[in-house]
Amino acid sequence: MNETLALVLSGLAGLLLGTIFFGGLWWTVNKGVLSQQPALWFLGSFLVRMSIALTGFYFIGRGNWERLLLCLLGFLTARIMVTWMTRASGTDFIRRAPEVSHAPESR
Repeated sequence: MNETLALVLSGLAGLLLGTIFFGGLWWTVNKGVLSQQPALWFLGSFLVRMSIALTGFYFIGRGNWERLLLCLLGFLTARIMVTWMTRASGTDFIRRAPEVSHAPESR
């Protein structure tokens, strides 16, 4: 395979991995906030997202630091894109949980 093509594909794979990771994080926060068992949502999501990301980095890198670096750059670019897209969408997709105070009332 042409080395330039391999580097471009590594960057695109990093972009995909980052989109899965950070998009999954955004989805988990939206679901977990309203859940009866938020710890289960957050822990399960973390394990799945981290497993996907680490496995992807492992297979993309294959001992080649240039591919690994471009994969990381794609991953970080996806973070910026997902952050921008979820912020740009406003709060239309986020259903707010009612505020709950666990602190004792002050008198």
